[in-house]
Amino acid sequence: MNQTISAPNAPAAVGPYCHAKLAGNTLYTSGQLGLIPATGELPQGVEAQARQALTNLGAVLQAGGMGFADVVKTTVFLADMGDFAAINAIYAEFFTGEAPARSCVQAGALPKGALFEIEAVAVK
Repeated sequence: MNQTISAPNAPAAVGPYCHAKLAGNTLYTSGQLGLIPATGELPQGVEAQARQALTNLGAVLQAGGMGFADVVKTTVFLADMGDFAAINAIYAEFFTGEAPARSCVQAGALPKGALFEIEAVAVK
């Protein structure tokens, strides 16, 4: 059995999907862009978008009864792999302690012209 998770403090989905699905003790999140929840707009620059996307991911994790320490795997999508070092520093602000497994890929394009997107799998 799975449960749909909707996070009131994260931006609304930009398509026909939910914030996350909780299946047993595992939470699967949809990709989180750096959209500002109150406006639905992207801030300028990859660092600001990464920080906001990770904040949004935190809101989704919290709505699913989890936190960053419960994340076991992330996938990061970048518009430009040249931003890899910059986002690593921001990523490390959110994932303190043992880091989860991670993949990072350069995407041809991200929704809404975003520069950064992240999805995660968390286990309680």
